[in-house]
Amino acid sequence: MKIIAFLLPQFHRIPENDRWWGEGFTEWTNTRKATALYPGHMQPKEPLDEYYYDLTDPTTRSWQAELAQAYGIYGFCYYHYWFGGKRLLEKPFEEVLRLGEPGIPFCLSWANEPWTRKWDGGEQHVLMPQWYGGEPEWKAHFRELLPAFRDERYIRIEGKPVFVLYRPGSIPHCEEMIACWNELARGSGLPGVYFIRTLGGFPVPRQSGFDASLEFEPHYTFANNTAPRLWSELKLPKGEHLVLDYDQIWEAILSRSPRRMGGQVFPGAFVNWDNTPRLGLRGQSCIGAAPDKFSWYLAKQIERAAGLYGSEYLFLNAWNEWAEGAYLEPDRRDGYAYLKAVKRALIRTGYWKG
Repeated sequence: MKIIAFLLPQFHRIPENDRWWGEGFTEWTNTRKATALYPGHMQPKEPLDEYYYDLTDPTTRSWQAELAQAYGIYGFCYYHYWFGGKRLLEKPFEEVLRLGEPGIPFCLSWANEPWTRKWDGGEQHVLMPQWYGGEPEWKAHFRELLPAFRDERYIRIEGKPVFVLYRPGSIPHCEEMIACWNELARGSGLPGVYFIRTLGGFPVPRQSGFDASLEFEPHYTFANNTAPRLWSELKLPKGEHLVLDYDQIWEAILSRSPRRMGGQVFPGAFVNWDNTPRLGLRGQSCIGAAPDKFSWYLAKQIERAAGLYGSEYLFLNAWNEWAEGAYLEPDRRDGYAYLKAVKRALIRTGYWKG
C-alpha cells in the first residue's frame, strides 16, 4: 500500500502574494493569525518548536521527505500552478528537480482553478485567472512538465507518469488536451500520461481519456453526502459557523461504494479539516478529531483500498495544509502523534515496511 500525501508549496514568498496579501505573505501568515471561534476550537495551529519553515530551503525539503518516509508515507503529490503559461509557487519543486533531492517519489496535481480573494476557486474577486488556450498552449505546458515526467523519482503507473487534474470539468477541451499530451508523451519516449481526475467538491462531467479517478477528502464527502449529522450551525456572537463531525465524515467515507465513473478509483483519506485560518467565521471546522481515531479510520480505508478498490495507492489530504487543518507535520499540541498514527495503521493492516 502506497500512501501519497498532497504537499502545498505556499510556504515561501512570491511577488504576487506580496502584492495581493501584503509583504512577506506565506501560508504561515494565515496560520499565525487564526483565532479560536468557540470553546474547544484548537486555533491557532503551531508547528513544533516554532518551525515556520521556508520551502526554498533544501534542508526543509529533506526534513519533510525523511520524516514522511520514516512514518510510512510513500510519496508526495506536489500542487502545480499553471495559468496559461504563467507559473506560481514553482521554485521549491524546480529545486527538487534541479538538485535531484530529496529522493522521495512524487507526482503532480494541477490545481487548475482561479486564485481568488475568497480562497474559493470561484469566479468573483479573481486575483489570477485560469486560462487554457488551445494546442499551442497545451504543447507549451507539456514541455514545461516533461523534465519532471522523465525524472526517475516520478510516480508511474503502467509506465506512465501520473498527472492529477483537480478540476477537469473547467477545461473547455479537456479530451483534446489529453489526446494531445499522450501523443506528445509517446513522441518523447514515454508510453503516455496516466491521467487521474479529482472527485472533489466541483462538478465532474463524463470525459474520455482518463485512466482513473481519485477521491479528494473531505471535499468529496462534503459534496456527495446527505447525512444530517455531518454538519451543524453554531450560533456565535459574530454570526453562524459551520461545524463538521469528524466521525460522521469518516463513516460516510468508509461506507461509500468504490464503483464510480466506470474505471479505477483511488480512495482518499484526510487528517483533519479546519479552514478558519483562511476564511474565519465563514470557514468550516471539524469537531472530534484525534490521532487514535485517525489511525483507526485510516487502517479501515487501507483495507478497503486493497480489497474493494483493488488499489495499491491511497491519496491523503494532506502533508502540510496548515491553514486548512489537514497536516501530518508535527505541531505543538500533538507532536508526532498523527505521523505515528499513519505508522500504526500500516502496521495494523500488515503494510508496514519499515
